Amino acid sequence: MAVKIQKPRGTMDIFPADALVWQKIESKATEVATRFGFGEIRTPTFEELSLFKRGVGEVTDVVQKEMYVFQDKEERTFALRPEGTASVVRAIIENGKASDVMPLRYFYLINCFRYEKPQAGRSREFFQFGTEMFGTKDASADATVIALANTLFKELEIKDVELHINSIGCPECRPKYREALVNYFKSHEDKLCDTCRERLKTNPLRVLDCKSPICSEIAKDAPCTIDYLCTECDEHFNDLKSYLNAQGIDYKVDTRIVRGLDYYTKTVFEFICNKIGAQSTICGGGRYDGLMEQLGGPSLPGIGFGMGLTRLILAMEASGVPQAEALKPLVYIAPMGKDARAKALSLVSQLRNKGVYAECDISARSLKAQMKYADKIGAHYTLILGDSELECGKAQLKDMTNSTQKEIEIDSLIKELLG
Repeated sequence: MAVKIQKPRGTMDIFPADALVWQKIESKATEVATRFGFGEIRTPTFEELSLFKRGVGEVTDVVQKEMYVFQDKEERTFALRPEGTASVVRAIIENGKASDVMPLRYFYLINCFRYEKPQAGRSREFFQFGTEMFGTKDASADATVIALANTLFKELEIKDVELHINSIGCPECRPKYREALVNYFKSHEDKLCDTCRERLKTNPLRVLDCKSPICSEIAKDAPCTIDYLCTECDEHFNDLKSYLNAQGIDYKVDTRIVRGLDYYTKTVFEFICNKIGAQSTICGGGRYDGLMEQLGGPSLPGIGFGMGLTRLILAMEASGVPQAEALKPLVYIAPMGKDARAKALSLVSQLRNKGVYAECDISARSLKAQMKYADKIGAHYTLILGDSELECGKAQLKDMTNSTQKEIEIDSLIKELLG
């Protein structure tokens, strides 16, 4: 007996009925991003491992624990992308886009890969909508990117969404904060989890983001980033709040937000949907002003976000958004015999060429089975074609919504349906 092959753990199969909501989100995301002046960028699914080590950060959980790494036949080391930003920066540098008109504005719909424990809203292959803007350091750019995400949530009818914002400073002011943070957590080191004790040496800001109840409780009284901001970062953060107010976007200052990747500076933000439980963050992003230089490019400040499509679907379901319905055929033609089937194929071909969804039998079913099928797929009209209909050139067009029917010329079907 052949061994049954199953999909890898943490991945999913998406069939047509479920794909409808994915298509709705992707279509709306593209529409909103375009409205904000962003154009689509597509980058490789895998990149050189060094890109993510340098861009994401060697001491992050993503690089240390979660990446899918492999060697090709020439023993070069690559990784499946764990996020989208580093690839976009690499593409800008490699293709000389830093000399284009500023600001650069890109969006993407991609699949990413992280070796994590699969659970609701978290998988090993996940799909992401993201935006990147480069070339402006003004806080109005931050507010614009946040407004884009906020607009998408509104137009997807997702309810009970909160915007949380914070500033984590810059290379000038963060060392002072880092020192204060380490000193605070050192006094509680014996109570921290093993992971956070290690983070205290390599990436202390990540201790603030730990989901352990004990670590979270200790972190409540930790120093706040906004109390250690330099003048420039403080002004930037105040400007951001002013610009959000000007757009009527509500927010909460949340000093626990630090994000999990090394490249963030100044603004960090999350959108939280309180309806979907533990994995409530449906969008996360921030500013990364030094990333372009870090990867060998020119000085070009950046801001962007990423949001997981699976969590958006969970949020839409929790918000009671109606499920997307499959398109139903305008007409189903039921042929009886080869000559009739040839005529039916000709008619549906003409309709499809005019942008109409039309179907006919391609399985040689009985007439009774065909009519059941037409009803099941929700066809608006049906047309039966047999020898007698072909001979006289006329057939009965039945309206399935009210069971009325009328005789029409077979060759005038398209005109009858489309006017």
